[in-house]
Amino acid sequence: MQFTYHENSGKTSLIIDGDLHRYLFKVRRAKIDKNLFFRNLKDNILYEYKIINIDKKQTLLNLINQEEKEFMQEKTLHIGWCIIDPKSIEKVLPSLNELGVEKISFIYCQYSQKQFKINFDKLNKILINSSQQCGRSNLMQLEICDSLDKFLNLYPTSYMFNFSDNHIDNKKENINTIIIGCEGGFSNNEISMINDKKIVGINSKLILKSETAVLSIASKILI
Repeated sequence: MQFTYHENSGKTSLIIDGDLHRYLFKVRRAKIDKNLFFRNLKDNILYEYKIINIDKKQTLLNLINQEEKEFMQEKTLHIGWCIIDPKSIEKVLPSLNELGVEKISFIYCQYSQKQFKINFDKLNKILINSSQQCGRSNLMQLEICDSLDKFLNLYPTSYMFNFSDNHIDNKKENINTIIIGCEGGFSNNEISMINDKKIVGINSKLILKSETAVLSIASKILI
C-alpha cells in the first residue's frame, strides 16, 4: 500500500477509528514509532502523520509534513463507455485506474440493457482501494449520460472504437475522448453520429468483449 485514504487528510490532527483503525493497527500492525502517509485524493499532496496515541478503538495522529507529489499519466484519457453489466465494470475498473484513465462517462446506448444501474458509491470505493495500491494521487471522475447523442453534445471531439481500417495507432496522439460500445456494439444510427475519420479500429478480426476492448484501448493510448 502506497498511502492510506482519509477524506480529512491535511488537517492538523486525524482521529482514526472504525474499520480503518482495525485495518491499520490489527491487520497491518502499524506501530507508534512508524509514521503513516495519507492522501485525500482531492489534491496532489502526500501527508505524513505521526502516531500520538493508540487505544483499542481509535488512534490520534498529528500532521508533521506534507509534500506535493503527483502520480498520474502525462496523457489524459476520457472514456465514454456504453453501459454493460456492473459486475463486469467492477472487475476491470481497478486496471483502468492503474492505467491512468482520467474519467469514465457511462452511457445508456441503444444496445445497453436499461435495467443495469451504476452504483457510484461502490465504484468510488473500488477506485480508492486501487489508488492506495498503485499510488495514484487523484480520484477518477465518473458520470452518467442518458444517450450517446447527449454525450456527443457534451464532448463533440470524441472518437469511436469500432471495426475500421483507420488504425488507432495512427490517431492515438489526437485522442482525448473515445467511446467504447457495449455487448452488441453500436446501432447504425449511433455510428452515423460520428465522422468516419474519427472511427478507429485495431488489427484484429476477432470480436472483443466490451471490457476487453476498454482495457485494450486504454492501454494503447496511455502506455
